[in-house]
Formats: sequence, structure tokens, C-alpha cells
Amino acid sequence: MEQTKYRADLLSSLFLVLILLLALSGRSAVHAYKNYTVGDSLGWFDKLEKPAVDYQEWTAGKTFGLGDFLIFNTDNNHSVVQTYNFTTYKLCDYDDASENDTTEWSAADPSATTPYAVTVAVPLVKEGTNYFFSGNYDGEQCQNGQQFKINVTHGQGLPKSMRDSSDEAPAPVVPDTGDQTEAAPDTIVPSSFDNPRNDVADSDKEASGSDSLSLCIKFSELLFLLAGIVSACFFLCTE
Repeated sequence: MEQTKYRADLLSSLFLVLILLLALSGRSAVHAYKNYTVGDSLGWFDKLEKPAVDYQEWTAGKTFGLGDFLIFNTDNNHSVVQTYNFTTYKLCDYDDASENDTTEWSAADPSATTPYAVTVAVPLVKEGTNYFFSGNYDGEQCQNGQQFKINVTHGQGLPKSMRDSSDEAPAPVVPDTGDQTEAAPDTIVPSSFDNPRNDVADSDKEASGSDSLSLCIKFSELLFLLAGIVSACFFLCTE
């Protein structure tokens, strides 16, 4: 009876060791940046057009980090404005906003007689509170639910392709076009946009290589351990 109990305790201990090693090996994986589709299937619209939209509910439970992208699926009657200025956000008006803290990524076209689909990819390049709203039609769309705010964490940090020359990434700015008309940044993309899911921060690249080697070694160790457990089980069961 005591020998049977000893065998059971031994097998339980070996199994717990295997589970612990599996858990530790999983911690070394490098997570990719994420693309978030704003509003999911409902897209980027005001409540007058789509009463079911609730962007506060959409942001709940999500963790946003530097290098992630927000994908706005909308049409040419709705704009995409990003700001770090709470007053601009609260007023639903960016006319007097500074280009250093506010960007209109996609402008609405009130003169258009036929709406057409527009997809806009907005990178998250600055930590802290980021505000988004549709700023056309005297703020009507913004006042009718087309607005939200998120907190952007450091996460993995910015990948080199998105990093400014300064140590701290500034807010995105409207490019200098050389005339009096400000143009929205060239970020309109097809709906199949899939960037940068497989990108990693520069600071993680070297670590990623060593992590991959480490994972291979750990996997081999786990195989040997598993073989040992199987052998032990076979030996004990044949006793």
C-alpha cells in the first residue's frame, strides 16, 4: 500500500515539474504589435447613422501600446481626428488646435453626393491619453457619439520605422505641403491592411533571437523530461 502511494506521489511531482517548465518557457515569447479595428464590424460612424455604436464600450478591456495601429473603417462623410488636447476633444472642434497636438488623418467631404468607403490606419506614437473624434459638420458627429479616448502604454516601445529622431516620440504632425492648405497625412489604406503584426521593437530584436534559441533548448529539455516521465511510469507500472 505504501509503495503504491509512493509511486503516485512521485508521478505527481514529475508532472508538476513538467507543467512548471512549460509555463516558464512560454514567458519568453515576444508579442507582436496589434491592429485594432475601431468599432469592430460597426466601423467609425456617429449614432445618427449607426445607433448601436458605443466606442467607450469598444475600448473597455483593451490594452493599447506604442507601435499599435487603430484602423478606422468609415466613409468620406466622416473624418478621423486625433488629439492630445482635452479641450479640443471636449469642444469637438479642431479649428484652433495646434498642429503639434492634433492631426486630422482623414477629412470628410460634405460636397460629395455619393458616400464611398474609406479605411484609415492611425499609429499610436505617444504615451498617455489619446483622443479621437470626427470633427466635421460643426461637431455634430462628435456630439452624437463619434468620439472616444484611450490610454496608450509604453508596451514594447516604438519600432524603428515609427520612431522620431528624438528620444521621445512627439505627436504626429500635419506634413508641410508648402502652401496654405493643410493636407491630411497619407494614411488611407486598403481594408486588407495588416501592419505591423509581425514587427517587434528594435530593443527586442536581439532578445528575440536569444529567446528563440532558449526556447529550442527548453523544448529539447522538455522532450527529455517527458521521455523520463514515460520511462518512469512504465517502470513503476511493471513493478
